[in-house]
Amino acid sequence: MASWNSLQLEITYRVMGWMAFTCWSVGFYPQVILNFRRKSVVGLSFDFVVLNLTKHSSYLIYNATLYFSSAVQKQYWEKYGSGQMIPVAVNDVAFSAHAVLITAIILFQIAIYDRGTQKVSKIAIGIVVAVWLGAAVCFFVALPTHSWLWLINIFNSIQVFMTVVKYTPQAFMNFMRKSTDGFSIGFYLLDFSGGVTNYAQMAVLSIDQDSWVNFFGNMGKVLLSLISISFDILFMCQRFLLYPAKKAPIPPPPPQITSKGSLEPLLQSSSSASPTHTV
Repeated sequence: MASWNSLQLEITYRVMGWMAFTCWSVGFYPQVILNFRRKSVVGLSFDFVVLNLTKHSSYLIYNATLYFSSAVQKQYWEKYGSGQMIPVAVNDVAFSAHAVLITAIILFQIAIYDRGTQKVSKIAIGIVVAVWLGAAVCFFVALPTHSWLWLINIFNSIQVFMTVVKYTPQAFMNFMRKSTDGFSIGFYLLDFSGGVTNYAQMAVLSIDQDSWVNFFGNMGKVLLSLISISFDILFMCQRFLLYPAKKAPIPPPPPQITSKGSLEPLLQSSSSASPTHTV
């Protein structure tokens, strides 16, 4: 098993990992708070939430298995070399577990808050069913030969695919409504920061080990960062450039009520403010 060559880079790696965890994890809460304040989920794509749950569940299976399973780690070293470090950190596991939990909470909000005429599309339901059926088939394929590394890489590929698919409904909904009202831009700002930090964390590991194997060994993590960054830029363009939120008009001040009960304007014209003087 490889070890760190630089203490400074090791500290940087861990700090960046927890920064990514913080950005990605905190990024869920603006949407949760927005739903709670509005008591409504209108404007939030239900397809996005359902697909997101499948995505994070798949990613949790990959991260937790590669991080905790000695059998899978042994297969990883046999494939990429015993001198390589496992490309999954504890912050990856913590993020995945938290993401599954908070996405389930958002689904609960969808169930109890006003959702208008919105519903989960048959296409999204079909994708989720097909993904889990495919994962079940892959499990039985891997079972006879104990090809666990291959199997969890399937789950890693699923989370990459779902990352692309999950963002599309929200982007399309914003385009059709010509509005971004109802979904929190805070989520995407933090998601963007998490993606950049997550990618930088892997770069730090590669610099220390003088090897880019960890990018190939966990291509799902690399693609997760790049895809998230790309879509977040799209959402920010929709929010701030294409469909900026309209400011509510400021109502005029109410007229003043005199002691006699009559209504008088707040400002008087110059002609009525003072009597006219004649020469």
